[in-house]
Amino acid sequence: MKVFVTGHKGMLGTDLMNLLAEEKHDPTGADIDTLDICDLEAVMEAVGETKPDAVVNCAAYTNVDACETDADNAYRINAIGPKNLAIASNHYAVPLVHISTDYIFDGESDRPYLEGDFPNPQSVYGKSKLFGEENVRSLANRYFIFRTQWLYGKNGKNFVKTMLALAETSEYLTVVDDQSGSPTYTKDLAKVIVQLIGTRAYGTYHATNAGICTWHAFTKQIMELAGVDIEVRPCTTAEFPRPAKRPRYAPLENFNLKLCGFATPRPWQEALKDYLREEGR
Repeated sequence: MKVFVTGHKGMLGTDLMNLLAEEKHDPTGADIDTLDICDLEAVMEAVGETKPDAVVNCAAYTNVDACETDADNAYRINAIGPKNLAIASNHYAVPLVHISTDYIFDGESDRPYLEGDFPNPQSVYGKSKLFGEENVRSLANRYFIFRTQWLYGKNGKNFVKTMLALAETSEYLTVVDDQSGSPTYTKDLAKVIVQLIGTRAYGTYHATNAGICTWHAFTKQIMELAGVDIEVRPCTTAEFPRPAKRPRYAPLENFNLKLCGFATPRPWQEALKDYLREEGR
């Protein structure tokens, strides 16, 4: 299967490209230096020349706080980009895979979110990603939307690397303990995408590693597994204000994957252990 991946140099895109190659698919990638997904003519030309069997959009504006003051670019990349890819995918009669986020929800739930729960984004990032989802649904006849959260991986900046770096220069760490989600390893998300991409089980899916924790609990587990002896102090979101509002409680239940009989990602603790081992920790 020939697969065209946008954002292929990013954290998820790199792992996806590697896994596709390992699984004997034929991945071709494009990134911002070779393709502007906000340019419809360029997207049409790229998909037409590549002649893929599927398109995967890993490109996104993911700086949540920067989106608050750079809304135009957030909407261009997170909403218009997916719109263009949906138009091109439909024109060439191939399915589109699009990556979305827990930020489309308000985080005020008392249980993990299901795919059919009502979205209510509270930030520019979340609103732009929801707009992207809506564009894909309305313009692509065949699509997979994968919502995920708290991504980390070897090929890019992430929370795990940041915390380990801070631990080298700090007496203690202070981390938010009133936001909950599911840390998700990009290699495990890539496996879900590859598992479904050759099927006709189109639709919207939640895809995260199993289990729920706070950022504080996640950090403590990182330090324990990495063998770093440092105090990790809890704090509230109010004590650590950021420009963009974060969902308070937004774990994603992998309901549709289970319902359709697909394998779901392993517990986040197991994934983190493998990631740290690969990082030499």
